[in-house]
Amino acid sequence: MMRYLFYTFVPLLVLLAAISLACIVSYFIVQGIGEFVPFRKIISKSTQLFLVLSIFPAMAYLKINKEELGFAPRPVFLKQLLQGFGLGFITLMPVFIILYVLEINMIDETRTWTFGLLTRDIIISLLLALIISLIEEPLFRGILLAGLSKKLPVIAAILISSTYYAALHFLSSKTDIPVQDINLFSGFKLLGEAIGNLLNPNILSAFFALLLVGVFLAVLRTRVNTSLGLCIGCHTCWVWQIKMSKQLFNTDFNSDYLYLVSSYDGVIGPLVTGWLMLAIAGYFAYQRFRNVHD
Repeated sequence: MMRYLFYTFVPLLVLLAAISLACIVSYFIVQGIGEFVPFRKIISKSTQLFLVLSIFPAMAYLKINKEELGFAPRPVFLKQLLQGFGLGFITLMPVFIILYVLEINMIDETRTWTFGLLTRDIIISLLLALIISLIEEPLFRGILLAGLSKKLPVIAAILISSTYYAALHFLSSKTDIPVQDINLFSGFKLLGEAIGNLLNPNILSAFFALLLVGVFLAVLRTRVNTSLGLCIGCHTCWVWQIKMSKQLFNTDFNSDYLYLVSSYDGVIGPLVTGWLMLAIAGYFAYQRFRNVHD
């Protein structure tokens, strides 16, 4: 039990170290650029950068190579990206269909669309989704999952890495501090607010949905060798669909079925949680059926 607790909290120490460093570095950055970028956003992006950079010393310490991290050779990796994108489309599109049929999502009729505008939004949303996935997947389904799997059973590694993945989405602050009021300790004040946000019961609906997102991707990563490309492709398609949904639809807050989504992004919520649980259970049922009949 003590072993489980130790390895469970090691990523938390790394995260706190990255955020603390980001708080300090961001103070000096904001002194140079002024109000050009909000202080809280500088901290957020700096934290992401330090977490990504932490992959390399972690790989050296844990003796994890590129293949163990999940990266296949380039031709296979590129093929996996496309396959993962297709998987992401198949697994999330039914959710959007249900949201539309139940009239939770309503077409935004106030927007005038042209082919050029639609193409621009599709490309920009796709690029942003890819960037997000290229940051998050090597972190959570890469080094964190691989490192925990070396020390703990795979199921424990999946649950722990997925919990961190879900929680990190809510570790944020919405407070903007004027530049003239920022000091060396201001970042830590925002950090306290961000940690307090994790205790907000209103996030539970979205938290469990994101937990299942993490579990789904972790199962994909652990069941197929060097499959990080599949995870990146799938994650990219999910984020892209959500971003395009925000462009095309509005959420009807008077809908009788509003409980199926959360306020996080109008998509993530109990519907996604239930759907991914069904998808994961269906996958293992299929694998068991195939093993029995082989």
